Amino acid sequence: MTDQKIFSKRTALYHTFGCKLNFAETSTIANLFAEHGIAKASELETPDYIVINTCSVTDTADKKCRQAIRSFARRYPNAAILVTGCYAQLKPEEVASLPGVKVVAGTDRKLKLLEYLTEAEKQRNNSALCYHTATREIRDFTPSCSRGDRTRYFLKVQDGCDYYCSYCTIPMARGRSRSDSIEEIVAQAKMVAAEGGKEIVITGVNIGDFGKGSEYNFTDLCHALDKVEGIKRYRISSIEPNLLTDELIEFTAASNKFMPHFHIPLQSGSDEVLKLMRRRYDTALFRHKVERIRSVMPDAFIGVDLIVGARGETPELFEESRVFVESLDISRLHVFTYSERPGTKALDIQPVVDQEEKHRRTRIMLDISEEKLRTFTSRYEGSVRPVLIEHPRIDGSMAGFTDNYIRVAISNPCASEANTLMPVKISGFYPADERSDGEVQR
Repeated sequence: MTDQKIFSKRTALYHTFGCKLNFAETSTIANLFAEHGIAKASELETPDYIVINTCSVTDTADKKCRQAIRSFARRYPNAAILVTGCYAQLKPEEVASLPGVKVVAGTDRKLKLLEYLTEAEKQRNNSALCYHTATREIRDFTPSCSRGDRTRYFLKVQDGCDYYCSYCTIPMARGRSRSDSIEEIVAQAKMVAAEGGKEIVITGVNIGDFGKGSEYNFTDLCHALDKVEGIKRYRISSIEPNLLTDELIEFTAASNKFMPHFHIPLQSGSDEVLKLMRRRYDTALFRHKVERIRSVMPDAFIGVDLIVGARGETPELFEESRVFVESLDISRLHVFTYSERPGTKALDIQPVVDQEEKHRRTRIMLDISEEKLRTFTSRYEGSVRPVLIEHPRIDGSMAGFTDNYIRVAISNPCASEANTLMPVKISGFYPADERSDGEVQR
C-alpha cells in the first residue's frame, strides 16, 4: 500500500529505453505516480525521483542504461533512482550497485514501483531494494495503454515470448507468452477514443502470438479493434513473419483504419544463419510476405530488422544475406550489430566475427537501408497524403506521419492542428524517429 501524504508535491522524471512496449509501460507508471501526487518534473525543475525503464536487447543497450543511471546520479545527486525493465530483470545486483539507485524492479513488477518506493522512503538505510521474479514464474499479464507526451497511443496486447532464439535474452527477461482477452483490449481502445485519441500502435513482445492457448488469435483481435468508433488509425508494431498471415495482410489492405505499415524482423538473409539463430521461417517465406504486402498495398511502408555479424555468419553467408536484402522491395532496415548475451545458445556457435568486421558489415547494411528509404520516400514527393499532426515540440516545431509512415515536417505550424488528420502535400520529409537511444519524459 502507498501513503499519498509521503509524495505530496514530489516530482519525477521518466527515461525510457528500447521498444514501444516500454514506452507504453512508462506512461502507465507516470499516470500511477500522478494519481498519488507525484507530478512530472518540469524542464527547469530538479526531480525528487527518476524512473528509468531499461532495455537489455544488446550489450550496447546495457551499457547505455548504465551510463544513463550514472549520468542522472551525477546531475541529480539528491534524487532517488528507480530502475525497472529488462536490464533490471536480468542483472538486478549490477543495477543495485550503481550510484543513486533506490529501487530495482523486474519486468513483472513495474506497476508496483510506487509500493516499493513507499517502502524505500520509510527505510533509513541507503541500500537499494530489489524486487524481481524468476522468469519461469512470470505468469501475470499487466495491461498498459498510454501516450505520455506523444500523440499516438501505445496499446500493450501481449507480453513474453516462447521462441528462445539462440541469440536472444528477451524470454529470460519477459517470461512466457501471455495476453489479455479481446474484450479487455477493446475496452482500452474505447477509453483511448473517449480521451480523443486518434491513433493506436498495437504493441507486445511477440504480438502475433496474441491469444495463444485460447480460441482467438491476433487477426481476431484486429477485427474487433477495427470496429471501435472514434479511432482513426491503428499500426501493427513488429510481428514475426511466420505469424504474419496472408489473412492478416489482406484484412489490413481492406481496412480503412489499419495503416499500410509493417515492421517485420528478418534478422538474416541467409537460410543457414536463420537456422543457427533458431528462427521459425526461411527466406522464401519472408520474400512471400513482402511480395504479398506489395501486391495488395503498393504504398505500404515495410521496415525490416536485421542482425549483422552473428556467430556463424561467415563472409559467404553475409554475402548471401546482403544479396537477399538488396533484392527485397522494402522501405527501411533497422540494423543491429550482434553482441554476446550471457546465457544464450549462440555462445556455442563458431566462428566468431571480430568487431572490426562486424562494424564493416553493419555499415554496408546501413548504406543499403539509406538507399531503400530514399527510394521509397522519393516516390511521394509532391503527392498529398493524410497526416496525423503531432503535438508541438518544445521549440514549437510540428511534424506528423502519413498513413504509410513517412514522417513529414509541417510548415507554418499551428498548435490547434495537433492531433488532427489533415491532407498534406509532401515537399520534404525525414526518416521516422524510433528514439532507440531513449527518451526523457518530464
